[in-house]
Amino acid sequence: MEKRHEEGQKRRLMVSNQLQLTIPVALNIDNHQLFAVIKDIILISVLLISVIISDCYCGPSRGPDQRKQSKMSEVELSCLAYVKMFLHASTFPRCSVNGLLLSSNPTEGAVCVTDCVPLLHSHLPLALITQLALTQVDVWCAQTQQRIVGYYQANACLSDSSPTPCALKIADKIAEQFSNAVLLMMDGRKMSPGYRVPPIVMYEHKDSRWTLKDKHTIMLRQWEETRSIANQLLNSCDHALLVDFDSHLDDITKDWTNQKLNAKIMELASPANGNM
Repeated sequence: MEKRHEEGQKRRLMVSNQLQLTIPVALNIDNHQLFAVIKDIILISVLLISVIISDCYCGPSRGPDQRKQSKMSEVELSCLAYVKMFLHASTFPRCSVNGLLLSSNPTEGAVCVTDCVPLLHSHLPLALITQLALTQVDVWCAQTQQRIVGYYQANACLSDSSPTPCALKIADKIAEQFSNAVLLMMDGRKMSPGYRVPPIVMYEHKDSRWTLKDKHTIMLRQWEETRSIANQLLNSCDHALLVDFDSHLDDITKDWTNQKLNAKIMELASPANGNM
């Protein structure tokens, strides 16, 4: 019996050693690369499990917003939302960045964008990561009485502020759930500190297409004060407080809801500081 047990251990050891030698050779990679591949597989598995758990938590997805879209619906962009978008694009100037626009009081007419969630600064078209982020943000919005009402993106090329296929695809998905959804593109050419005009280009979903929105229906109250707060945070290096979903995946202890940064922005925007 003991002899048979020893032979079984030897066979298992031989198989284990053979696998360690065979897998890297078959894949034509060394052990370090193999570890990286296994790590990626584990990450993808965790992401898939997270999506499944989130779907179970959320229950059935929300049905499409059946209300008729207002022809000239106004959009108001809050100081908090703009500053975070600006800092996101400024923190990763050589990358395309994207995020979600939120509202705490979505209505049929005017859309007030009260906050945003910075998502990615790399691999924007990666569907799995995007779906995971959308699901997690949707869960959080349900818990905090908010709703996803739009999408923003800043392209890596400063002279290009046109929506990419990735931007259109995600915006379409949001528009299926909220008929007055907006697509906001950051204009990199107008993001310099001395520029006096909001560096944004906004689109609305009309007749199944994304078309430029009338600039007279876009409001950014206290623009000069908002611009000043954004530049102040950038110059003081407080933009390092910003955490996007990409950074959260690298280190899950980082808070992608950005409560610390939110508090800092609201403090600077408070009437006591003479900004609002």
